[in-house]
Amino acid sequence: MAKIKEIFESIQGEGPYIGYKQLFIRFCECNLKCAYCDTDFAPNEGYTEFSANALLRYINDNFELDKIHSISLTGGEPLLSYIFLQEFLPLTNKKIYLETNGTLYKELLEVKQYISIISADIKLESATGMDTMLLHEKFFANCEGVETFAKIVFNENITGEEILRCTNLAKKYKMPLIIQPETKDNEIVMSSDFINLVTDKFMASYDNVRLIPQTHKFMGLE
Repeated sequence: MAKIKEIFESIQGEGPYIGYKQLFIRFCECNLKCAYCDTDFAPNEGYTEFSANALLRYINDNFELDKIHSISLTGGEPLLSYIFLQEFLPLTNKKIYLETNGTLYKELLEVKQYISIISADIKLESATGMDTMLLHEKFFANCEGVETFAKIVFNENITGEEILRCTNLAKKYKMPLIIQPETKDNEIVMSSDFINLVTDKFMASYDNVRLIPQTHKFMGLE
């Protein structure tokens, strides 16, 4: 069984798959508490508990799966429910797009064979208040063989050392870096000049970097 906060169809608003229509399955609970997080995924009264077969029936009955690009597992942290995913993922023939905080490297291996695309965060201590780089290193090592990109949320506290650590990690695993300015109440919290400065610093260290804000928020989408 898994606690699901919400299930909805929308447009992917982050990363290189921006603009694709996806079915989003938002899982409850997360193993991190990032300072900037604005997503309601707490396992309180606003969730539904599904078995693997019940979730499959629900999405088949309520959504036209032939019209979506992929199923996005999001949260919270979906990999906390890896035992449930081991049962659910083999039941669907859609591409699976995993949105993860990039720290549960052991749990990833339990479901990796079913994942088509991994969107994994690199958490900056300056933005989250936590140093998780060692966990990210282990996580990306386990992504081998699956299309993977890293997403980095930054604010005005980002440091040059953090930029270098992120670009070195991306170089090692040959993956795109998507840098994303922090937003609050659907507004970017820093100036365009500062965003350009940070972008230039990333690109000076690594050539596969793209600046992509949370576009779904600007469009009023979930």
